Amino acid sequence: MAMLPTTFHNPILKGFYPDPSVCRVGDRYYMVTSSFYYFPGLPVFESRDLVHWRQIGNAIERPEQLDFRNCDISEGLWAATIRYHDGKFYIVNTLDVNGRTNRYNFIVTAEDPAGPWSEATIIQGADGIDPSLYFDEEGRVWFCSNHIPDQLAFPSHKQIILRELDPDTFQFTGPEYVVFDAVTDHSLFMEAPHIYRIDGWYYLITAEGGTQTNHCVNMYRSRHLTGSYEPCPHNPIVTNRGVKMVNGTGIAVTGHGDLVQTQLGEWYMVVLGIRPYEKRIEDYERFQPRMWIRTPDRNKSAQFNLGRETFLVPIAWEEDGWPVIDNENGLVNASERRPQLPWHREAYQSRVDNFEMEKLDLCWLMQRPPEKPFHSLTARPGFLRLRMLPGLAEEKATSAAILRRQQHNDFQVAAAMEFTPRAEGEEAGILVTQNERFSFLLVKERKAGRNCIACYQIINGQRHLLAAENAPEGRMYLFVEGQTGQYSFYYGAQEREMKALMLNADGSYLSTLVADGYVGVLLGMYASNGRVKEADRQADSHADFDWFRYEAIEE
Repeated sequence: MAMLPTTFHNPILKGFYPDPSVCRVGDRYYMVTSSFYYFPGLPVFESRDLVHWRQIGNAIERPEQLDFRNCDISEGLWAATIRYHDGKFYIVNTLDVNGRTNRYNFIVTAEDPAGPWSEATIIQGADGIDPSLYFDEEGRVWFCSNHIPDQLAFPSHKQIILRELDPDTFQFTGPEYVVFDAVTDHSLFMEAPHIYRIDGWYYLITAEGGTQTNHCVNMYRSRHLTGSYEPCPHNPIVTNRGVKMVNGTGIAVTGHGDLVQTQLGEWYMVVLGIRPYEKRIEDYERFQPRMWIRTPDRNKSAQFNLGRETFLVPIAWEEDGWPVIDNENGLVNASERRPQLPWHREAYQSRVDNFEMEKLDLCWLMQRPPEKPFHSLTARPGFLRLRMLPGLAEEKATSAAILRRQQHNDFQVAAAMEFTPRAEGEEAGILVTQNERFSFLLVKERKAGRNCIACYQIINGQRHLLAAENAPEGRMYLFVEGQTGQYSFYYGAQEREMKALMLNADGSYLSTLVADGYVGVLLGMYASNGRVKEADRQADSHADFDWFRYEAIEE
């Protein structure tokens, strides 16, 4: 009999899956991550061993659940918390829209974590971001979040507040408690609180330092739920910030954690982190406007295109009742000790989509909830049809794009496309995007009276032509290959034909650090008539995709 592995490899969720939250129900584990403006939102995962995860649904899967059509790519659905209580799953989350001028905290519930999830209940008067729920021993439910005090002791000063919710209406009842104030330990950008009851103590964990170079997890405890909470004497309890960004672990900016105890008594924490590669950029100020991530200080050489990912680390409790990372170096590592749980990996699902199902696979996303459907799996059975929208890849207007996460630095995607442009300016093909200001396009288009295959780079919202050739008639095969910070683009008239159009384009422009924001690179199928004169646009213009393939390239 083969020996079971004693270690596992991080990250446990590859690609843009940040801000993880986890809970256990019996011998099953459930996790949710943030998704920002992408739809469907708040992906929900299930696991039996904390290592192998299968997406089972999305908590926000119907456009009518929440309206976040008017939001920037890094607005929308922020960090969520998933909890289980008395036969029901709960997700509490922050919705940020309208240029950060409107922010709502809401709750959705489900009896089955795969869905359907309920309509969203807005918690009136709920402030802060990255909320959590705590169910106490008496069955009461508490809302926990960060809060900006009226009087700031320092620019990033935050407090953690706790307030009881009515279990039926999810509205506040009773007073608000400030359970921890960052003036106590000068925590910066304190957020993402979670409360646990362990061995007679209430433990509070928070994310601190901002989701960049100084990111970490802090812990506090109290004998009383409403505080006051004392800091752990060796905070932070989880971080990789004490080493260089590009380091031997291959992992950086770890933080934003959630604890879980296995049915066998072991403790683990899920955290976000990145896998950076080295590419020095001196002048980040030329990439404007910077709305989300501060201009880098010590992090000028560590780029990351994949976004923030989900990692797992073992935790042990010391004799003094405080936790530590349970490994040799006290860091989050690429290889960690696996939980002593039955090893359970679901049957492998191919990364080739032939579009033969009634619904899109759970891996596919759209940019914001659509006002009306722009894709069809039935108009031409066995194909994904994209109806052209006027939104261009470099515009904030929603594009006709069906995208999936880039999950590996070295990868190849390929698509079989049938599309003949009928008007000057129609285009369809593959979009590789960090946001509308930083992307690549590999598209078939009609230009100057001829059909072309063109590769464009979008930098600071401006489209630049990298290369173009005459396009073959009929079906085309499109290929994009990634190699740690570079992208190459190919096309062909046959599936095994790969004609180079643009090789080794600088992909550091798609680094989250350059492009700004909280997401990662997504790629997939795209169609637009936005460059067609409005009078010449045809309502039935579309592109058909027979299949789309994503492959990791192994050395």
